[in-house]
Order: sequence, then C-alpha cells, then structure tokens
Amino acid sequence: MKLRVLYFARLRERFGVAEEAMDFSGATAADLVAHLQSRGDAWAEELAPGRAFRVAVNQNLVALDAGLPEHAEVAIFPPVTGG
Repeated sequence: MKLRVLYFARLRERFGVAEEAMDFSGATAADLVAHLQSRGDAWAEELAPGRAFRVAVNQNLVALDAGLPEHAEVAIFPPVTGG
C-alpha cells in the first residue's frame, strides 16, 4: 500500500525529514512503527517502546493496533502540552 508519512517537532528534527511517500506492506500503525524502528539510529531510539509519541491516521489519533488504509496520511509526533 502507499502511505504518506509525516513527522513533526523533535521527530522531524531527529530524522532529518518532514515527510515521505512510502510503499508499505504492513497492516497496522504498529507494523509501520516497527518498520521505521528497523532503520536504526535515531529511528530506533525515538520510536522505541516507552518513548512518548502519537500516531494519527487521516488526522485522527489512533492506537498502534489501528489498521492503515491505502493512501493514508500517517502523522507521527510527540505529545503536545499547552496552557
């Protein structure tokens, strides 16, 4: 499937990329995160279990077990606090 993956805030800075188009053979957000972790270095560190980040699919926050539809826009970003 084809995905558009967007990275925000510290993740964009650490990965050195704001977005990428990807051909992906997995089915869930967890599969995508595992694929990205397999790149190693900053990818493995920032997306490691226990690290704080969120995933949105087509602008809706999802759990990692959420399915990914064809041509989805997937955003990965750190949690945001405000006041």
